[in-house]
Amino acid sequence: MSDARDSGSVVDADGWVAGAQRLPSPHCDARPAGMPVELLVVHNISLPPGEFGGDAVTDLFLGTLDCDAHSYYDTHLRGVRVSAHFLIRRDGVVLQYVPCAMRAWHAGLSSWRGRERCNDFSIGVELEGTDEHPFTDAQYAALARLARRLCEAYPIVEATGHSDIAPGRKTDPGPCFDWTRFRAEAGFAGEGV
Repeated sequence: MSDARDSGSVVDADGWVAGAQRLPSPHCDARPAGMPVELLVVHNISLPPGEFGGDAVTDLFLGTLDCDAHSYYDTHLRGVRVSAHFLIRRDGVVLQYVPCAMRAWHAGLSSWRGRERCNDFSIGVELEGTDEHPFTDAQYAALARLARRLCEAYPIVEATGHSDIAPGRKTDPGPCFDWTRFRAEAGFAGEGV
């Protein structure tokens, strides 16, 4: 199997990226017929909040999180059904939960350039982190590689943050995320992809 740090050079017909560790989530469904993937949405997540490592994020996305294991899970996550296409850990390892051809449940109530329901036409990438912690060099490198591969496979026209598609409701990826660095490393010019 390829190194999970290499986001891969191939995106197969279903949208699985070679080199990413596959952990199929039941929290996904079909995109609307004929809907192209045009947007990359960057998020951050850590569970419990501010703690890195462990399997809680994966458990959340797979629907197996033990909500009795931590008071935050009990208060905020019990009964929640969410997912993302990808998670990039602090060491740059890329995990994939939902094939890109399917709709992951990462954006929630959202709007981009006047279009509602961003899950319909976006790919969600979670970075293991918080709004208050800088992201790692390994995460930027893995995200840039992944973004390049996704742009080769799909007509992605822009990358944006969860905070930009759900302003006032979401703050991630937060002020510590360096958009200029990401866009330069991914080979994107200007504000968009």
